[in-house]
Amino acid sequence: MSKGKILVTGGCGYIGSHTVVDLLDNGYEVVSIDSNIRSKALTTERIKSITGKEVRNYAIDLCDKEATKQALLAEGKIDGIIHFAALKSVPESVQKPALYYRNNINSLVNLLELANELQIKNFVFSSSCSVYGNTKQLPVTEDTPFGEAESPYARTKQMGENITADYSKVSDGKYVLLRYFNPVGAHESGKLGEDTTDVITALVPRITGTAIGKYKSFTVFGKDYPTRDGTCVRDYIHVMDIAHAHTNAIEYLLAGKQQQACDVYNLGTGNGVTILEAIESFERTSGEKLNYALGERRDGDVIAIYANNNKAVNQLGWHIKRDLDTMMRTAWAWEKVLAKQ
Repeated sequence: MSKGKILVTGGCGYIGSHTVVDLLDNGYEVVSIDSNIRSKALTTERIKSITGKEVRNYAIDLCDKEATKQALLAEGKIDGIIHFAALKSVPESVQKPALYYRNNINSLVNLLELANELQIKNFVFSSSCSVYGNTKQLPVTEDTPFGEAESPYARTKQMGENITADYSKVSDGKYVLLRYFNPVGAHESGKLGEDTTDVITALVPRITGTAIGKYKSFTVFGKDYPTRDGTCVRDYIHVMDIAHAHTNAIEYLLAGKQQQACDVYNLGTGNGVTILEAIESFERTSGEKLNYALGERRDGDVIAIYANNNKAVNQLGWHIKRDLDTMMRTAWAWEKVLAKQ
């Protein structure tokens, strides 16, 4: 007996696909909308190899409102939406801001309007710790004010949160904003991980890609930040722990536990890790020596950010199960799988 049907946008993407697996494992029926412009259609086959369940994916652009509406109507009753679909490269957003505003904002507005029109009352928005900017308050809580956005990507997440909060005031639905810190790693089965047509700029895929020979060397951007070893500090969290938080959020909404129209939660471990510490963990768990160099700072990067996650733990019943070494070990296992394909 299904607990309900959940629409996951970006269901073939990195976090989206792992969330689809977690939802299926926890008794939900899942349907995906993913244009596959940055993801791969075969991801649904990987999901089936883990869960034994088929997931329908509509390969349409959410910026096409009519096509999106027809997909939703074809599915009949949908109990909740988890909205991941967005462009996410910080460097690309700096170079192509209009692309990011047009894609990330229009798709969200279309989906909010359609959810309201079709009476889909439970909505989870994929946000980011980048909304905090270069904050001086660490760890950040949900009450930490937005800082100046360090990239157009970050600004689309700030705008997306504000748009969703504004929309919640004129809708009878309930909305959850989840601010991710830095999702890394892969499914423990070795059958699912990050596989994108995007230019990879995220730390861990660049580390594993360099170790496997995909890239010649790895550059640590910035060596003179005011941190314990001069490199940026981030809050890395295993992608399956992030995924399960979405299942927790949907369960919370479907149970009618959320009192406010719109609420927000940090999803991080609460531990800040420097870039060099992350490299040390990779080398320790993989047995590989990484070819890396210290370089200059990169536009759009925040100096340090890590979370206070008490609210998600206490209200959503969310618990982190995997440590940094597990993140690196599963990421490396997945990189070796990709190398054989």
